[in-house]
Amino acid sequence: MLQNIRDNSRGWIAKTIIGLIVMLMAFTGFEAIVTGTSNRNNAADVNGDTITLNELNQAVEMQRRQLLQQLGRDFDASLLDDKLLRESSLKGLIDRKLLLQAAGDAGFAFSQPALDQVILQTPEFQADGRFDAARFDQVIRQMGYTRLQFRQMLEEEMLIGQLRAGIGASSFVTEQQALAFANLERQTRDFASLTIKADTAAVELSDSDVKAYYDEHASEFMSPEQVVLEYVELKKDSFFDQIEVSDEDLKPAYESEIANLAEQRHAAHILIEGDDEAARAKAEEIKARIDAGEDFAALAKEFSQDPGSAADGGDLGYAGPGVYDPAFEEALYALQQGQVSAPVKSAFGWHLIKLLGVQSPEVPSFDSLKDKLARDFKAQQVEQRFVEATKQLEDAAFEASDLAQPAQDLGLEVKVSEPVGREGGATGITANRQVLQAAFSPEVLEDGANSSTIELDPSTVVVVRVKEHNQPEQLPLEQVAESIRGHLLQERASAAAKAEGEKRLAAAQAGEAQAAGWQVQEAATRSQDGVEPKVLQALFRMAKPSKAGEPTFAGVTLNTGDYVLLRLDGVNVPEEALAAEQLAMYRNFLASREGQQDFAALRKQLAAEADIERF
Repeated sequence: MLQNIRDNSRGWIAKTIIGLIVMLMAFTGFEAIVTGTSNRNNAADVNGDTITLNELNQAVEMQRRQLLQQLGRDFDASLLDDKLLRESSLKGLIDRKLLLQAAGDAGFAFSQPALDQVILQTPEFQADGRFDAARFDQVIRQMGYTRLQFRQMLEEEMLIGQLRAGIGASSFVTEQQALAFANLERQTRDFASLTIKADTAAVELSDSDVKAYYDEHASEFMSPEQVVLEYVELKKDSFFDQIEVSDEDLKPAYESEIANLAEQRHAAHILIEGDDEAARAKAEEIKARIDAGEDFAALAKEFSQDPGSAADGGDLGYAGPGVYDPAFEEALYALQQGQVSAPVKSAFGWHLIKLLGVQSPEVPSFDSLKDKLARDFKAQQVEQRFVEATKQLEDAAFEASDLAQPAQDLGLEVKVSEPVGREGGATGITANRQVLQAAFSPEVLEDGANSSTIELDPSTVVVVRVKEHNQPEQLPLEQVAESIRGHLLQERASAAAKAEGEKRLAAAQAGEAQAAGWQVQEAATRSQDGVEPKVLQALFRMAKPSKAGEPTFAGVTLNTGDYVLLRLDGVNVPEEALAAEQLAMYRNFLASREGQQDFAALRKQLAAEADIERF
């Protein structure tokens, strides 16, 4: 075979293939071939900025999880259309990229220290009112972010927020517009309502009706797709008891600990700001007065330009090496107790330094530090062993066809989860997004492979595999008959109520006399207590009666299936003047709404003018 290929490579076959490649390059261009290859990992290009497939996949999974949380645990995740999810997620990423580009073009920026403050002050990252690093890691890990990814996402959100605020703050409305809107909002209406109940008891429903609905909507009555996971869990804490510590192990750590103890020096100073000769001359003049016997603290209160220490006579308290400016520190450590230095120049100006006292370090005994040193030593050893064991677990899981051998190698137990769908469980490993992502990946779900190691938190990693894959199955009629019956009863009762209501509505609009039973309410507001929101919404959309005694009519179906016939008798316009504070509130509200509309218009314009390519 190989010889034939070699022989043919110099014959007509090779020439034909080469000719085809040349033609392809002539028609499409070498750049198109290279671009096609280079864009394999990209989902889109937005004005030259790429959106990667990884970003898109992460956005899809996040949107899927949010939808499942909103729809509830009983919702079948297999009903979600992956194509629609990807299209929606990609559109969101493109919009986000356009807004970030617009924010950059407008010169918006958000500093890293400001970002730190946002994170530190976020309540979700706090415990007992203070920032908690462990909780921060836990929360962002559940969201699917690393620290770096979360900071980047948060910075982008801040930039988009600045752009939105900038657009919104530029919007305004006139006083006349605000007043007209306020009058509409304060308007009240006199009306009457007649409710036609959806009576399920009056509906006749046979078993054949239930069966027909079941057959027609069979795809709606499927069990959810679920998996049962096997997993092994490696915990960092399990290594603590395995490590023995001797005094000999701790001696180097003890020596290092006491070597870091340093002498503390109690300093005071007089600062004369400026680096010129005048400042130096002033410092020398004060030094001469000190040498003549005047009190250092009194002169510091009078002349020192350090606002933090002047009132205390220049007292800086005790401090060790590395605290002060190098020139200041060098002069301080050259002094004897009670001695005052010559003028010393630092980045802040000229100093006169006095050494008030020296505090020698108290060297703790080995026994007093032994427990702390043992904990630190164990922690270091545990961290090292945990990293090594994680790597060992990763390699063993990759090579094994199941989890029995990796578990045996590391002395772990193979555990089994409860059945779980794509929406995830409430607690445990099935509540972790990364676990679900791995469990429903093609490699684990379809190929039966072990997952790679998954970090649940900084102290726990797991490897999962699918033990059982339960495909959606048709639920038997007996299991869903009652729910179908209830649905059909409500549906038909609602339809009957609507038919009767529309019949009465037509009669009322034709001027025919109406039956009794109307409930009258006067001066109802847009947020009237005791009135269904749907009724209020329909009521305030009704046309104003052309004249007294000639009401207008409308009808509305409630969520309960009841039909409500509405009679609008009158519209009341507010007569009292609007207070200045209330008018300002309305103006602010309308300006904010205008700002939102302007921001939406900006997004639309950015998308229309952008060079967007989807791969």
